[in-house]
Amino acid sequence: MEYRNLGNSGLKISEISLGSWLTFGNSIEKKQAENCIKTAFGCGINFFDTADIYNQGEAESFLGKTLQNHQRAKLVIASKCYFPMYDDPNDRGLSRKHIFESLHASLRRLRTDYLDLYQCHRFDPETPLEETVRAMSDLVQQGKILYWGVSQWRAAQIQQAVDFAKFNGLYLPASNQPIYNIINRSLEIDVMRTCRQNGLGIVVFSPLAQGILTGKYSGGAMPKDSRAANDKINLFMKKRLTPEILGRVDKLGALAGELELSLSQLALAWTLRYPAVSSAIIGASKPAQIEENVKAAGMQISENTMAEIDRIMGSVPVDQYSGQVIDPLELHRE
Repeated sequence: MEYRNLGNSGLKISEISLGSWLTFGNSIEKKQAENCIKTAFGCGINFFDTADIYNQGEAESFLGKTLQNHQRAKLVIASKCYFPMYDDPNDRGLSRKHIFESLHASLRRLRTDYLDLYQCHRFDPETPLEETVRAMSDLVQQGKILYWGVSQWRAAQIQQAVDFAKFNGLYLPASNQPIYNIINRSLEIDVMRTCRQNGLGIVVFSPLAQGILTGKYSGGAMPKDSRAANDKINLFMKKRLTPEILGRVDKLGALAGELELSLSQLALAWTLRYPAVSSAIIGASKPAQIEENVKAAGMQISENTMAEIDRIMGSVPVDQYSGQVIDPLELHRE
């Protein structure tokens, strides 16, 4: 395993990390999930990501119970808050009240005294940004969290949070967790540059596009145990499961084979090609998936291979909000 700093912070996290969105406490059997966590730790993964909303707290509870078998100092545990857990007007968003109460509930479920990273799961337009930044900074000051970050915030929102924290001498956000993969490159429009310029580490989720970039849907196949076969998840994925995209992914799989890599290894190495990306979060229902995916850590992709990936995918960064298209070379210009 290779490790990178989380942005400008001194925290080292594994290039491949393990998430728990649709797995722990949810779709996979308990013993199998425990084996996944054990395998991840054994492979050098030290960063474990979760959120209170994942299966209504069950993912945190399962992770907390299972990680009791490991030395806390060797773990980097991250969680998030924003979405409602109960039917209460104050149990949502990023108000000071909700942030503090959500953190305390997460700490109980995770069976720990502190979180290494606590993240704002989305931007809250109903709460003054100043209130949110002060609340997160206060939690760092109190030692209940070591770092704080955001997830799926726009570039302007991140910049405003950084500017307010700097001006008022508060703790700056250390990270951003956006979606990023070969199919969805919207991160490259302006968020990656904003994070890099302000020292935020980027921890990407869905680097394998909910499994599409593993090749499991080759030729339009729909395995019964796949996420796409789940009616609740299928609505989330169906816009990506088109003949055009799947055809391109099949060609990408052939390229990976020529390089003696699995498609997932190539896709993960692709997300890690920029130093601004600190880690790629994988999900896993089987230990073998983790063992395969961690091999992408430290892997280098040649410029020729990058060019071939672009040719196959026909992809350019398109902003998921505005539809704006950008030249990838602009990413490297200040």
